[in-house]
Amino acid sequence: MPNKFLIPRALKNIETHYCPGCGHGILSRIVTDVIDELSIREKVIGVAPVGCAVVAYDYWDFDVSEAAHGRALAVATGIKRCRPDNIVFTYQGDGDIASIGIAETIHAANRGEHLTCIFVNNACYGMTGGQMAPTTLERQVTATTPLGRNPQSGEGWPLKLSELLAGLKGVCFAGRASIASPAQILKTTQYIKKAFLNQIENKGFSIVEVLSPCPTIWQKEPWESMAWIDKEMVKEFPLGIIKNADDHR
Repeated sequence: MPNKFLIPRALKNIETHYCPGCGHGILSRIVTDVIDELSIREKVIGVAPVGCAVVAYDYWDFDVSEAAHGRALAVATGIKRCRPDNIVFTYQGDGDIASIGIAETIHAANRGEHLTCIFVNNACYGMTGGQMAPTTLERQVTATTPLGRNPQSGEGWPLKLSELLAGLKGVCFAGRASIASPAQILKTTQYIKKAFLNQIENKGFSIVEVLSPCPTIWQKEPWESMAWIDKEMVKEFPLGIIKNADDHR
């Protein structure tokens, strides 16, 4: 197990640009802890698209490719097919993976690409100003839903992407956790480790959805944001393993 009191080898020791209370810092640590534990730093390639994680390469001490908004899984597919011995993963926000990139997401999953996808769900567009995202909750106030998201007025319902992908034969693992508590951080770590191991074993496409806070856009204190995940987000997005193909082998 990684030493939690030391900086992971795969994580650079630099100052963060993320907002106070943002979940990306915790997730960056989780990802690098898993990479160190599996000893894959020299083989791993991350793909970071447009969004709050656009400069993930500033924090991760391994190869990272940039991708246009929504195209991370298309870029990752190309990298993996050209370099099948590398371990390739994407790190995507909800607006990126479930809106502008929904076609790339569904088809990469349906093809069973040997990829690991880390899906950061904070129920809003964070970097671009807090607009409604596919995962925005009903009645949630955003920059484009000032009265709260209302499905009856044409704004639709929150999109449960992980459940949608779990129905595809190419998907071998789909799980949802959060970083709202130490117990859930450990669960997130377990799921991400499982998703990397699936790729190492060429089992197919794995997605790990992580409910993550965005205090700035939510206009809440960091502790309030964590509590809001447990109180509101998990009602719409239940935590746990949605699909594990190993259970049916």
